[in-house]
Amino acid sequence: MATLRAYTVPLLLALLGGAALLLAWPSPEAGAQTAEAAPAAGFNGGGPWHNSPPLALEQLRGQVVLVEFWTYGCSNCLNVAPYVHQWHARYAPKGLRVIGVHTPEFAYEGLQGNVRHAIRRLDITWPVVQDNQYRIWNAWGNRFWPALYLIDRQGRVVYRHYGEGDYARTESEIQRLLASP
Repeated sequence: MATLRAYTVPLLLALLGGAALLLAWPSPEAGAQTAEAAPAAGFNGGGPWHNSPPLALEQLRGQVVLVEFWTYGCSNCLNVAPYVHQWHARYAPKGLRVIGVHTPEFAYEGLQGNVRHAIRRLDITWPVVQDNQYRIWNAWGNRFWPALYLIDRQGRVVYRHYGEGDYARTESEIQRLLASP
């Protein structure tokens, strides 16, 4: 009987913890969201910049911008990378600007040399700003790796996607924004 009690309490705690996790876990529909248009936060407080001098959101007004929060050690970010590459190749000539915000999850991911090496290894040619202090991350209210935000020509966030998947919808939103004046 004592042995049964020894297993019962941990088992109940594990089941309760699992139930709480399932209740808090976002639904598949939560990944992609058409956002109520809100001004984008910008890139203040980040740096250094790679592949570009520092950019301000005001410089990008009139353009469609895809902002990707990522870190090179994140497997989900690496799975999204081929899609970001395709969108950049396909839509940059049509006016899409891609900006990477590299926010490290672990201390070694914040080392400038490691980030530079990852950018070369992953063949990233668009601007990337390091956000080691989480200033950009917090200004955007971001909580996920990877996270994609689309900014319209007026500088407003109109779409966001967290995590992997729903690539066709994200591409459709890029196309829609590029077609809008």
